[in-house]
Amino acid sequence: MDIRRVELHDFRNYAKAEIELSPGVNVLVGENGQGKTNALEAMLLIAVGKSHRAHRDRDLIRWEQDRARILLEVSTRYGDRRLMLELGPEGRRAFANGVQVGRMTEFVGQVQVVLFAPEDLDLVKGSPRVRRRFLDTELGQLEPLYLHHLSLYNRALLQRNRWLKTASLSPDDDVLATFDHQIAFHGAHVIHRRLRFLARLRTYAARIYSDIASGREEFALSYRSSVSGVEEDMGVEDMTEILQRALQKNRAQDLRLGTTSVGPHRDDVLLFLDGREVHTAASQGQQRTIALSLRLAEIDFMREELGEYPVLLLDDVLSELDDLRQRNLVLGMSRKVQTVITTTSLNRLGQELDDFRLFRVCSGIIAEERV
Repeated sequence: MDIRRVELHDFRNYAKAEIELSPGVNVLVGENGQGKTNALEAMLLIAVGKSHRAHRDRDLIRWEQDRARILLEVSTRYGDRRLMLELGPEGRRAFANGVQVGRMTEFVGQVQVVLFAPEDLDLVKGSPRVRRRFLDTELGQLEPLYLHHLSLYNRALLQRNRWLKTASLSPDDDVLATFDHQIAFHGAHVIHRRLRFLARLRTYAARIYSDIASGREEFALSYRSSVSGVEEDMGVEDMTEILQRALQKNRAQDLRLGTTSVGPHRDDVLLFLDGREVHTAASQGQQRTIALSLRLAEIDFMREELGEYPVLLLDDVLSELDDLRQRNLVLGMSRKVQTVITTTSLNRLGQELDDFRLFRVCSGIIAEERV
């Protein structure tokens, strides 16, 4: 899978920019604050439907402009695709090969990317919300049905929480029962797919961690559900029933607190080194190795799932990798997959890469340079 061309209109600090990418390694070089990360953000936005930095589309539109547009021309094993996303005051409009797509859940996943960024350390030391977002982002690129259930789950959860905050009726009210049914049904599908994904991802991540750490520690991960009784080998119907019972059991508490206390929005991914949770046992170097292992495991998982590699986006992370094994592993992966790297300096990187296409980024202008 390759991104052949990127076109940006009034996105972040870009008035207009066009990039013709190589199917190999592409390097965006420039000082901080010039727009390198913005270019990666645009590719990520089309792939997963969300920015890793902004919560509002307004923040993605260039100052004093009404709308922004991103265009990607993509080549996959299934053929070429022309993907366009427009952000404006009336919302988003997405197009695939010139045809408007009705919902973002149907647009996401037409190109797959894996982003390495300095904030990846939050996967290890951050809140459970960060790890849930990791699951949602990766599964959303691969399974449209996952996004469907997640979207309907979040809608029902929002409605239930609003009702809980204003409820003056008894806990057995029919309205609450309706929300419980929707949350249990869609929540069970979300949990089931997360468990299935992690069961495969953990194998890749453990092997990669062992390679980087030379077998010094054993890395493992597991899913912690807020719903007691959920098991990895359980079917969706059984999970639905268990979640329904948990919601009913916690009704009085939820009414008192005005929020829903159980469900996949409360779940977490636990990370272990030699059987101990990493937030209490891991050094900074070990945490970085874990985060790197998870990202590289994503690439292997997608290769097996899709039959082709995703596009690799490296946002100024090579400067963070002092360990030679870590650095060589990432650079080795970049020789297999299309890679877009941002950096402030070519000094070391230029010596390590065999062949690459170079772009200079300055004040929202991208220009290709001879290597």
